[in-house]
Amino acid sequence: MNTAPPAPDTAAEPAAGPARTGPWRGAPSPRLPRPSALGWGLAVLRGGAIAAVLAGGVLVLVPMRAAERLLAGPRRPLTGPWVQGVCRLCLACLGLRWRLIGSPMRAPGPMVANHAGWLDIFALNAAAPLFFVSKAEVGGWPGINILTRVTDTHFVTRDPRLARQQAAEFAARTAAGHRLLFFPEGTSTDGRQVLPFKPTLFQAFLDPALPPGIAVQPVSLRYDAPAGRPEGFYGWWGDMALGPHLLAVLAQRPQGCITVTLHPPIAVTGHDRKSLAAAALAAVRSAAPMPGPDTGAA
Repeated sequence: MNTAPPAPDTAAEPAAGPARTGPWRGAPSPRLPRPSALGWGLAVLRGGAIAAVLAGGVLVLVPMRAAERLLAGPRRPLTGPWVQGVCRLCLACLGLRWRLIGSPMRAPGPMVANHAGWLDIFALNAAAPLFFVSKAEVGGWPGINILTRVTDTHFVTRDPRLARQQAAEFAARTAAGHRLLFFPEGTSTDGRQVLPFKPTLFQAFLDPALPPGIAVQPVSLRYDAPAGRPEGFYGWWGDMALGPHLLAVLAQRPQGCITVTLHPPIAVTGHDRKSLAAAALAAVRSAAPMPGPDTGAA
């Protein structure tokens, strides 16, 4: 799933750092393992447990958010940690080992991470109370649209005419104490490499309307596949269908591991968009999977 925010126009913008090759570029989707009888049973049990946790979480979240809105306005002192706990429980139901390195920044501001697919939603929400930034089309996906609405996903549109308006909305949410999570690669990958970050996105982090002293926190996601599975087993990218990939992950036994690394925040002061993108990319790659061979300009 590409939940990355679309940039206004990056056609003439050089990427921050050298381009990286990846099997998702021009290659057919990998063949997913066919579940055994035990795998089908696990998929049903795990899927049912996760659906129950999500349904219960939403049922509690809606009235909680209504009360929270009256008492705290746009701030999320209760529902943020609630969503965090729900996502940790979903990972436990899935049987995925999960570990966190580092701490979320105390101040509100943007967070940037590499993007490997739908599992990122659970892994990143489990790491810290945050809000995803997504392309507007995701808001219309059946099922997903309910979750994005109740969790206050921040939607953006690929339209240069709306750039100023969207920057103002981002500044307002930051001022309200929100941590907004961006995927600067602009797409998901197989989870084994980190693509160059799009510098255009980072211009929004330099907006003078943002609170003084704003910083960007880089986040690295590393997926370690189960023994006997390809390294990119957990990645969902390219033209891969969601259903078969979801089934393969639900049916997997034993599961692998997800490591989320929260790096020290990078102050935007003294940076332009390119240097800020390069610094964030270097931090994310330092704890993410192997970056892959350099292949020159994008």
